[in-house]
Amino acid sequence: MFNPLIHKKPYGATVVGKENYIEFPLDPDFRVKRVRFILRKDDRSYAYEMSKTQDGVFFLNFKVSEYGIWYYRFEADTDGGILYFGQGEDGVAICGEWLPEWQLTVSKIDYQTPQWAKAGIIYHIFADRFCKVGDNPFDKDGTLHKDWYENPVVANQGEEYRADDFFGGNINGIISKLDYLKSLGVTIIYLSPVFESFSNHRYDTADYFKIDPLFGTEEEFKDLIKQAKDRGMYIMLDGVFNHTGSDSIYFNKKGRYPTLGAYQSKESPYYDWYYFYDYPDSYHCWWGSTVVPTVNKSSESYRKMIFGKSGVFDKWTSLGVKGWRLDVVDELPIDFVNLIRSCVKKIDSECLIIGEVWEDASTKVAYSQWRPYFMGEQLDGVMNYPFKEAILEFSMRGDVKKLKGALSKIMQNYPKQSLDVLLNMLDSHDTVRVLNTLAEYPIDGTTKRERLEIKIRGEFLDRAKLRLKIALSLLYFLPGNPCVYYGDEAGLTGYEDPMNRKTYPWGFEDKEILDFYTKLGHVRSMLKEEMLGETYFDDDNEIVHIVRVNGKKRADIFVNNTPNHVTRQFDFDAINMLDERTCHGKITIEPYDFAVLKKD
Repeated sequence: MFNPLIHKKPYGATVVGKENYIEFPLDPDFRVKRVRFILRKDDRSYAYEMSKTQDGVFFLNFKVSEYGIWYYRFEADTDGGILYFGQGEDGVAICGEWLPEWQLTVSKIDYQTPQWAKAGIIYHIFADRFCKVGDNPFDKDGTLHKDWYENPVVANQGEEYRADDFFGGNINGIISKLDYLKSLGVTIIYLSPVFESFSNHRYDTADYFKIDPLFGTEEEFKDLIKQAKDRGMYIMLDGVFNHTGSDSIYFNKKGRYPTLGAYQSKESPYYDWYYFYDYPDSYHCWWGSTVVPTVNKSSESYRKMIFGKSGVFDKWTSLGVKGWRLDVVDELPIDFVNLIRSCVKKIDSECLIIGEVWEDASTKVAYSQWRPYFMGEQLDGVMNYPFKEAILEFSMRGDVKKLKGALSKIMQNYPKQSLDVLLNMLDSHDTVRVLNTLAEYPIDGTTKRERLEIKIRGEFLDRAKLRLKIALSLLYFLPGNPCVYYGDEAGLTGYEDPMNRKTYPWGFEDKEILDFYTKLGHVRSMLKEEMLGETYFDDDNEIVHIVRVNGKKRADIFVNNTPNHVTRQFDFDAINMLDERTCHGKITIEPYDFAVLKKD
């Protein structure tokens, strides 16, 4: 039956005016006379009669003249009437009525994404908590932990959380661990915000042009960029442009800076950057948090600071920053995101732009507006939360068809060049740590302080490790780049923010987990060409069989999340990349295990 990952070209999304080819194979038992391809956008539908090959396969070449989100289905004429074909649970065609259609994303521009950023591994560092070498000046209002291995401060429900306890992770600490990151196969180091601010997360920017002194100096940052590049790794920064800190050069609520801030006077050059309801104490802020007032992104002076010559993007991208992750990109106006792309790509056409989007980014609607992220004028890729949810669900529940359907949806809907640079993760600084999720330790009725003290041990840790193995076997070999949230590879645990932001446990790593991440990083680095190819799923609903094909290069990943030994046969010789043994057309995968084969 029709599978959009196999029977449609180009793979994934298409482009306005581009030739598309689609074929619709059918079982002869259907006795079909004619097949129509029905293409729809909003309330407009177009029917195209498909041609038929001598082998009985229906096919069609077609173009789409309007960009946006389209949908399609098939209708077949038989002696017994019309048969309707739509999308099944796993993304493959089934026959029935009122079935879901397939989506066809049509980009406005045939854009490119950075080649260097494909088939790699991303490592996400929460800057204050990764590693500390030496003591940098501490000028914050909060506290600096003396013991690296202490727990972070948390607040129970109803208490105020200030995010003002620091551990002092710094640039020199990261530099000291670059060889370690290289051993994991890392190619992109994604840093949480590093500009001057007064919280431990630094999403409350105080000065866009200054590295936070507790984190380091600009010279040290330049050295980090250079030393990382020498090892084949590049730096991606977290760009926070929806809001600033209230304690900043621009708002200056506490009067810390010599500048005249928007809070202090309506005559401030920054006054029109913000939305005041009742000046000065009532103003629009992100999610009601008064420490992060929302910025008026239409302000000409704000735009000049961000996009202008010697502006924020110019300064840091010219310095060697190779990527930007855009925080809460849904909050940024469409034309603002367009300007980000045009500005950044003008400075460095190979700079990567990733957006924080939690849903299917191709159909994302924010503030009643469809967001054209993949039309060619905005993002290269996004944080791939849909993959995260699907992988974790499968690791815990084992529903193969449901997994394939969820993954196929994203693979169909996104342009291939954006699929290749997706940031795929199992957790982040905004979610529960992966081991905690997979352990399913009972926490109902507990307070945050109680959850902070929970240790995942015994049968819960064993369960989490087994499931983590399954999850990583998918994460590392699906389209896009796996992203390791610092410490996951060491067995770091933690529930919701800020418990998921503990310090890296140097000297206390879980060696079993660390060795597994290291092994997967090595295997992935040996399959770079295959990882650049197309991806489809074999017709197997007992285990997951992923096929990665790039010309004559091929890799097969078998993931067995069942209690049974499973044997599969194939018509070629292959090398098992996990033990480097040759398989002659046959492999047996043990229960709750996987295999990665490279065609010989």
